[in-house]
Amino acid sequence: MTLYYTLVFVLLLVEMVAFFVLVTPLPFNIRRRLLHFISTSDLIARTQYTLKIVFVFILILFIDSVNRVYRVQQDVSASGASGTVITTGTDRTEIQARKFYSQRNMYLCGFTLFLSVILNRTYVLLVELLAAEDKVAAMKAGAETATANSKVISLKDEEIDRLRAELKSKNTELKTKNTDLETLKKQCEGLTAEYKKLGDQINAKEALGEITDKKDL
Repeated sequence: MTLYYTLVFVLLLVEMVAFFVLVTPLPFNIRRRLLHFISTSDLIARTQYTLKIVFVFILILFIDSVNRVYRVQQDVSASGASGTVITTGTDRTEIQARKFYSQRNMYLCGFTLFLSVILNRTYVLLVELLAAEDKVAAMKAGAETATANSKVISLKDEEIDRLRAELKSKNTELKTKNTDLETLKKQCEGLTAEYKKLGDQINAKEALGEITDKKDL
């Protein structure tokens, strides 16, 4: 295997490991931190840019490997059409080797490109899924906050109703006390008037000389 096809194979292994990490059921916080690091890291951004260029070269290698497979098939078909019979084992082994290497390179480049597309799409879907989960969590938190606020408002309404009832009771008691006070005041005024009347009668009797001693009172 030549150097560039070896690098393609290494890249394929790296993509397999990355895809396995993405599809592994990790905890929500760890997955969010991992994807946040991937989406915000400058190193990852530069690596992605470099990989895009590498994938262009892999695409060229894939086209070249497909062309080589086609040439081998053409050579085999041409040999069969011209009636040439491959008698030596060396010639047959050479053709089989050329066919094997061409197909191997084609499959290697093809699977690398295919997995890169799947890996990119999986990453995008996971980012969208995490964003949707964040929105759902925010909505749940908002709903819980609204429920808590409604409970607080309900408790405040109950407290207000209780205070109103207490205030109404206090007002009733105050009205009763005011009524009692008015009654007591009227009684006091009546007693004062009676006392004045009695004092006037006593003074009148003293003036007429009817009372000579206080004991007569």
